[in-house]
Amino acid sequence: MREINVSEITDAVEQMCSDINYELSPDMSELIVKARSEENSTLGKRVLDMLCENLTAAKEEKIPICQDTGMAVVFLEVGQEVHFTGGMIEDAVNEGVRRGYTNGYLRKSVVADPIDRVNTNDNTPAVVHYSIVPGDEVRITVSPKGFGSENMSQVFMKKPADGMDGIRSAILDAVKLAGPNACPPMYVGVGVGGTFEKAAILSKQALAGIASPYNKPWVAELEEEMLSAINETGIGPGGLGGRVTALGVKINTYPTHIAGLPVAVNICCHVNRHISTTI
Repeated sequence: MREINVSEITDAVEQMCSDINYELSPDMSELIVKARSEENSTLGKRVLDMLCENLTAAKEEKIPICQDTGMAVVFLEVGQEVHFTGGMIEDAVNEGVRRGYTNGYLRKSVVADPIDRVNTNDNTPAVVHYSIVPGDEVRITVSPKGFGSENMSQVFMKKPADGMDGIRSAILDAVKLAGPNACPPMYVGVGVGGTFEKAAILSKQALAGIASPYNKPWVAELEEEMLSAINETGIGPGGLGGRVTALGVKINTYPTHIAGLPVAVNICCHVNRHISTTI
C-alpha cells in the first residue's frame, strides 16, 4: 500500500488549472496549425490565423486562451494500492481548483445553485469523476469545459435497430444544430453505449483524451468518416464558411443493454483543454 498525502493532489490540480488555460496541449495546437494549411476559404484562413495568433499571445503573455476559462472537470484514475492521507480527496481537488483559478487570475464561472445563480467566486466545485485502476499511482486529468460549446451537446437514446446509421445521424444532427454557436472549428467527443449518464461521461472522456478499452476497429473508421462528413457541412471556421468545421472526432464505447443504443455528443470549441499528470 502506498500512501499519498492529498496535498500533492491539490498542488497538481492548481498547476494544471492555470497551465492548460494559458497553453493548449500540443495535440490540439498541432491540429489548429494543420487546419490552417488545409482551409480553402479566404475568410476561414483569416479566422484560423487569428486563432494561431491568439494561442501564441496566450502562451507568451500568460493570459487565458479564452475568456471562458471553463468549469473544471477532473478525472481521477486511482490505483487500488493507494491510500490517501491528510484529508478528503474531493476537498483536495476543489482546493486545487480554487487556488488555480484565484492565483492564475482566471474567470470564475461557477454558480452555487442553478436557479439562484450566485457565483461561488472561486470556480468550485469541480465536476470530479473517479475510477479505480490497478497499481499504486494516481493519474489526474483536468479538462476545463467552456459552456458555449457545452450548451450545444446532446444525448440521443437510439434504438438498437438504428445501428451505425443512428450513430451517424446523432453526430451530424448535433453538429449541424450547434453550427457557429460552438465556436468552430470544433472538436467532437462521442460516447456510445452504457446508459444515459455513462454515454455522456464517455463523450467527455473522449474530449479529454481518455480512451475506452472497449473500442473496436469500427470506431477508428467511423471517426474518420464522421470528420469528413462534418467538414463537408460547410459551417467552417467561426461559422463563416469553409472546409474545416471540425478538428477531430473521438469516439468511446461501452457495453450496453439489449434494448438500448445511447449516443452522447459532447462538442467542444477549438479550445479543447486537457492536461494530465501522474503521481
